[in-house]
Amino acid sequence: MNDPGLDEPISNDAQDVENQAKDEKEEKEEDEQAFLEPSRWWFASTAFPLIAGTFGPMASAFSICALVVHWRVYIPPGAAEQNGVPIPDPKWLLGINAAQLALALISNLFLLLNMARRVRFIIAQPITIVGWYLSSFALIGLCACTSGPLVIQPTSDHAFTQAYYYAIFSAGLYFLVATLMLVTVYGALRGHYDKEFQLTMSQRTLMLQTISFLVYLLAGAAVFSHIEGWAYLDTVYWADFTLLTVGIGDYSPSTHLGRGLLFPFAIGGIIILGLVIGSIRSLVLERGKLKMGARMVEKERRRLLKKMEKSDKSDILRPVTSTQGSMSRSSTKTLSDTFNERERRRQEFDFMRKIQEEAHTKRRWTSLIISGTTWFVLWFAGAAIFQAAEYGQKWSYFGSLYFSYTSLLTIGYGDFYPQSNSGKPFFVFWSLLAIPSLTILISNMGDTIVKGIRDVTLWIGNFTVLPGEQGVKATLKESANKMTRGRLFDDEISEQPPGMLGETNRRGGDETESDDKEGDHHLRNDPESAAQRVVGDHAKSETARAKKQGEHGDEIPKGKRHYHVVLIKEIGKVIKHLNSSPPRKYTFDEWAWYLKLIGEDENSADTHRAALRKPKPDGEGLGAALADPNKNVKWSEWFSSPPF
Repeated sequence: MNDPGLDEPISNDAQDVENQAKDEKEEKEEDEQAFLEPSRWWFASTAFPLIAGTFGPMASAFSICALVVHWRVYIPPGAAEQNGVPIPDPKWLLGINAAQLALALISNLFLLLNMARRVRFIIAQPITIVGWYLSSFALIGLCACTSGPLVIQPTSDHAFTQAYYYAIFSAGLYFLVATLMLVTVYGALRGHYDKEFQLTMSQRTLMLQTISFLVYLLAGAAVFSHIEGWAYLDTVYWADFTLLTVGIGDYSPSTHLGRGLLFPFAIGGIIILGLVIGSIRSLVLERGKLKMGARMVEKERRRLLKKMEKSDKSDILRPVTSTQGSMSRSSTKTLSDTFNERERRRQEFDFMRKIQEEAHTKRRWTSLIISGTTWFVLWFAGAAIFQAAEYGQKWSYFGSLYFSYTSLLTIGYGDFYPQSNSGKPFFVFWSLLAIPSLTILISNMGDTIVKGIRDVTLWIGNFTVLPGEQGVKATLKESANKMTRGRLFDDEISEQPPGMLGETNRRGGDETESDDKEGDHHLRNDPESAAQRVVGDHAKSETARAKKQGEHGDEIPKGKRHYHVVLIKEIGKVIKHLNSSPPRKYTFDEWAWYLKLIGEDENSADTHRAALRKPKPDGEGLGAALADPNKNVKWSEWFSSPPF
């Protein structure tokens, strides 16, 4: 039945779905291509624009703080600098300050439009870079004039306000982000990547989220400044430690209206801040982790390959073809005397897994060292600056360390807090850097230190109050094997695989009722839930089946119909594995069976296909090693000299 006006909406919805699927496909292709780019240029093409998109709006927010308040105060005898009498700024200083703020806002706008693909790269970037540089130089000049010709003698009776220090921070940030974007443009002009930002949707919205948080912070400070009667920049300082949940306590709402508005203000700001930190964390931990991981895999591959060549073991990378029968090196020893093609590929598979595991371990600890070093620099350097800024309170360095530490961990006791005109702006700037860095550090600790503590706890439990299925002796041998990198008890460990799969391997792949009973007996003491045991048993049975198929060389069904049935069944199993947590790691026999289903037999080097990805014109990226796209490149040849 065709209802009037129904066909068109349905067709529109279908078109929308197709367009959405197309956009998602293009975004995935862009992500993949960005991942395949050399890591040294990934920072220029992706990381630098995102850093600029984060710090550019922060610099503009500080510029606003530097514009709305005078830069100098007169200190009456016996008074503190925060209670000084304002000295009006010259009109030319206000005019230049307002002009640089307008330029900076235009620069931020064009960068945002460029990230949203509303303005072309070649148009937006010159405006952004020139505008930020002009703003930086203008503020540097104004600060120099204020600290020089505009100083009224005697200088001991005068001080700079918080606005002056916000101007200094703003000038430094403008210069930093403009330089980063200059590097990005340089890489694009040299052809290392496209003249468009290859950013995901979450990355594109990072700048918008940052702008939203800063606008929320400054606007909320204006409201509470009027309600509570505080100075505006003091209120910015209060709003900062409130939304960052530090809660120092030297400022707090005292009116009923202020306390009532704090409820929605705090929760709204924390939500926006969570979005910003989540996006930054995604950038650093997910995207950065992939790039760092790919780079470390490459370095580890080259290191082990050189080690194999020096020890005369690189023959396992050379294929055995049907025409050659065997391949010989400069020595008289032939490869066919030692390896057949399948065994050679099994060793290649194990070798690549070893590279991935070692690179993964190095990547985790490298990330922890970088994030930990950043956090410690912010802690110790921040403490030194706080000590210098709070000279009026005569803080010791230890006291500054104590204040910085309680602020970094958002404890906020309130026994120490900044009071000077330089200490409060620096706290705002420092805290906006320190809190996200702490989040990244904690995440990296979860992959290394916390995981190590958890593993040690489980290891102690395996031979004390929570005995595992291997027993105390097997647990100790396995631990010694891991600590010595396989030098001790290697044969005994490999002969004792856990559960049903171990029994299946020892008995040639035959599954019997006694195996199931013995496996169930061991699993009774396993603390996993019933659902986890079912999933684990299913995975083990699939692995055993794949091993049996691979070892016995199961033939592909001759009939097209039967072949399609087997292929669809295996595809369904692989799709289920996509949702496995942790990700499913296939054994060599499983991998060999799946390759055989698509026409690539691990027993023969002649059945392997050529790489399908075409080389890039500049000779970089995955596939660049293929001078001829029709050339039949073996997996071993790709491994010996991969393109990335």
